[in-house]
Amino acid sequence: MTDQQWAGVRERVEALAAAPAGNEVFGASGHQWTLEQPLSATELADLEAQLHVRLPAEFRTFLLHVGAGGAGPAYGVFPVRRVHDRWRWEGDGADPAVLSRLAEPFPERGPDPRLLEELEAQHPEEEDYADAEDFDDAVEAWDERWTALMFHPDRTAGALVISHRGCALRDWLVISGAHRGTIWTDDRADGVDLAPLRNEDGTPVTFARWYTNWLRNAERTALGSRQVWHGSR
Repeated sequence: MTDQQWAGVRERVEALAAAPAGNEVFGASGHQWTLEQPLSATELADLEAQLHVRLPAEFRTFLLHVGAGGAGPAYGVFPVRRVHDRWRWEGDGADPAVLSRLAEPFPERGPDPRLLEELEAQHPEEEDYADAEDFDDAVEAWDERWTALMFHPDRTAGALVISHRGCALRDWLVISGAHRGTIWTDDRADGVDLAPLRNEDGTPVTFARWYTNWLRNAERTALGSRQVWHGSR
């Protein structure tokens, strides 16, 4: 997406704050249609120097021409801010991203399927335990092993938490590697693994498509028209 393709996007978002049904758009209660001020070219250069990586082009131009975060899909785009001379993304749910690893390639695959199969086969069954407390302890220990495998930091190296959908469900923007610039859904809190968000034709959804799809749908909802989402998992 070129700089010109973001033209008018900030104004369209701000206009929705006064729209008749603006509060009916999912997540509006969180971001309240507020956008951070865009970054200056100097600020963006400073951010990328700290991260030791150049951000994907669509995200870079968004930061420069729309805002450094705020109103957007779900509860909004996590804002990037400089605090005590260090840049960081802020917001409830932004913490899982390891900023020092954004230059590493995002992994091509999830956990070894054999490890997952072995772990699933070892899930405790209540009928195998005479004591309810022993069963609860076994389930807790199994959950800890599953969490350690599914949420290992290596799994999201090279990616940034861009937004959250509530209930520990998140969206990630891949910064480095073969999937650079694409959005991945994270429903691991519901037992569903990381997965690329895809368009109807099966192609990966990039940051600009993710954001502008949301904006079009938000305008339809806020103005009383039927909402249609053009992406799917």
